[in-house]
Amino acid sequence: MRRRVLAFASTLALLASPAFAAPTTLPPASLATAAQLREQALADDTGWKVVESLTTEVGPRVAGSEADARAVEWAKAKFKQLGFDKVWTEPVTFPKWERRSERAEVLGAHAQPLTITALGGSPGGTVEGEVVRFADLAALQAAPEGSLKGKIAFVDYQMTASRDGRDYGNGGAVRSKGPSEAIRKGAVGFVMRSAGTDSHRVPHTGITRFDEGLTPVPSAALSVPDANQLARLVARGSTRIRLALDCGWNGEYTSQNVIGEITGRTLPKEVVVIGGHLDSWDLGTGAIDDAAGVGITMAAGHLIGKLKQAPRRTIRVIAFANEEQGLHGGKAYANARAAAGEVALTQIAAESDFGAGRIYAFNTGSPNPADSREATRQIAEALKPLGIEYAPNDGGPGPDVSPLAAKGGAWAWLAQDGSDYFDLHHTADDTLDKIDPAALAQNVAAYTVFAWLAAEADGNFGSEAKDVTPPSE
Repeated sequence: MRRRVLAFASTLALLASPAFAAPTTLPPASLATAAQLREQALADDTGWKVVESLTTEVGPRVAGSEADARAVEWAKAKFKQLGFDKVWTEPVTFPKWERRSERAEVLGAHAQPLTITALGGSPGGTVEGEVVRFADLAALQAAPEGSLKGKIAFVDYQMTASRDGRDYGNGGAVRSKGPSEAIRKGAVGFVMRSAGTDSHRVPHTGITRFDEGLTPVPSAALSVPDANQLARLVARGSTRIRLALDCGWNGEYTSQNVIGEITGRTLPKEVVVIGGHLDSWDLGTGAIDDAAGVGITMAAGHLIGKLKQAPRRTIRVIAFANEEQGLHGGKAYANARAAAGEVALTQIAAESDFGAGRIYAFNTGSPNPADSREATRQIAEALKPLGIEYAPNDGGPGPDVSPLAAKGGAWAWLAQDGSDYFDLHHTADDTLDKIDPAALAQNVAAYTVFAWLAAEADGNFGSEAKDVTPPSE
């Protein structure tokens, strides 16, 4: 008899283990509500109004600026206005970089101005020298040591457009790694063809890094037409330019992650996280990067909050601080959750930070994804009327949720069409008029359906407090 009792107990323990856990599924009533939410969201203009408000009332909001502080106050007020029942902030401290002025010009027989913008993180200073052109980062890396002594490196890599923006890995690498490579070869300055896919005379900024032990040099991006012009001049013979930047690091600044919640009805400590980043670069008004993400996710939380019955779990919307200069808000949020032992309480997390193009694909992932595959498929089915496909082998966490995913948090991928995203990215052209209200509403509908169903699921999506390496988005 005792053997039978022990055997029965062992069987129960085995069935309770993760390998035998019941798969995560969605209640039929929740799926019906999701269909209603989807149609309501498509007809609702809250997302547009939020984006219009942020870009008009605050405008550019580079991290550490006076406008950064105004954006935090704006976000707190907007969450309250939209009916979130809990609103608070969490501090995010980082080095403060400032842009004051920038100028470049060709010297000598073909003297003319060049349209440039300083790369974030560049020091100030005025340098001049002969330009040496490189077709891509690999060519610069292959240059002999000392071959650029007293010269200015010019990396002329042309990004190509695609729906998923895949070539940004190459264009962004020129910006982040190119200046350090140029310094190693002896260069006194660095310029690059902007990491963009447009043909307008608007340069693209973005953060750069200098490897430890190197003395930083003035570093800037040329607009695409100016890169073409400089390449033609270099092809004609020796070309000198002067680069004059007034910019640089200026102490530390403490901004805030601004967080709003719709409290869950039965599992309030378990949270579905959605959000975008509140900061922007200073050239445009940060409409596609990332007022759109803030508007999309605030609107999704708002629509769920208007339901007569609250979601089963809490919907947490985050306006992240200083994504642009190093994911500072996302890292602070993840570290705080890990320190509090709350990573496993994350049902799932998703960030909208790739503009406002229509969402075309969906997937989820986690350290333990197998048991949530059915729920993911069901969410994908609910998203299908929006023109969104289930892509079970694709995707990854958005930028500011990637630090949480690296600590074991489950993530969702709602892939936006970025075919023209890098025409506008980090430029003066990133303004409200570039957003299609209908496409924005489709994004709001997708995030509303996803967040509602994830909050209502019977079971979880596999979050576990452990160090992992999530896939790139």
